[in-house]
Amino acid sequence: MKKLSSRAVAAVTNAVLAIVLIVVGTVCFFPSAQSVSSVEEKAIYKGQSEDGVSLMFNVYWGTEEVCGILDVLEEYGAKATFFIGGSWADDNVSVLKTIRDKGHEIGTHGYFHRDHSTLNREQNIDEIRRSVEFIALAADVTVTLFAPPSGAFNDTVLDAAESMGLKTILWSKDTIDWRDKNKSDCYTRATKDVKGGDLILMHPMEHTLAALPEILSYYKQQGLRAITVSENIG
Repeated sequence: MKKLSSRAVAAVTNAVLAIVLIVVGTVCFFPSAQSVSSVEEKAIYKGQSEDGVSLMFNVYWGTEEVCGILDVLEEYGAKATFFIGGSWADDNVSVLKTIRDKGHEIGTHGYFHRDHSTLNREQNIDEIRRSVEFIALAADVTVTLFAPPSGAFNDTVLDAAESMGLKTILWSKDTIDWRDKNKSDCYTRATKDVKGGDLILMHPMEHTLAALPEILSYYKQQGLRAITVSENIG
C-alpha cells in the first residue's frame, strides 16, 4: 500500500480542519431550535385557530367603557379575554363578575401595573399571585393566563408565571389605542391583514368602544369568529 506523501497528509489535514471550522461556525451563527431562548419558547404571540381571532382587553381603568364593551360583544355574539389588573378588580368587583357571567375569559394583568422585567422571581410571583388570588376570591374564577403590563417580560417573568401554572400571553396585533386616541386608527389596526389565530390587543377606551361594532362586523364579513384566547391557543 502506497504511503501518502507529507504534502498529501497536510492537504487532508487542512481539509478536515476546514470542515470542522465550517461546522462550528454554522452552529455558532445558526443555532438549532433546542438553543433558542426560552423567551421565544414560552411567550405566546399567536393562536392556532383557523377562523378565530381574540380581542384582548387589558383593564386598569375605563370601567364605563368596559360595561359598554360587554354590551357590544353580547350584541355581536362575540367572546373576548379580559386581562384584569388586581387594583382595578378590587374597586370593581360587580363588573368583574359581569365579565364572568357573560361568558368571557378573565386573565391576570398583575396587581399594580408594574414593569415585571425589573422584578426578581419572588417579586414577580408576589405581584401576579395577589391578582390571581383576588380574582379567584371575588369572582370564583381560576386564572390560567397572564399578560405582562406594557408587554415587559424576560426569562424571570416567564419562569415565575409558569411556576404558577400560567401561560404568558403577548399579541400579534396592537391597536395602540391607549396612545393614539382615534377610532379610525383603532379599526384599521384591528382589521388590517387580520387572519385566524391573531391575538389583538386593546384597552377600554372611548374610541375603542366606538370602533368595536365596525371591527366585529368586519370579522363576520371575513368569516372570522371572536373567541377567547384559551380557545384560540388550544
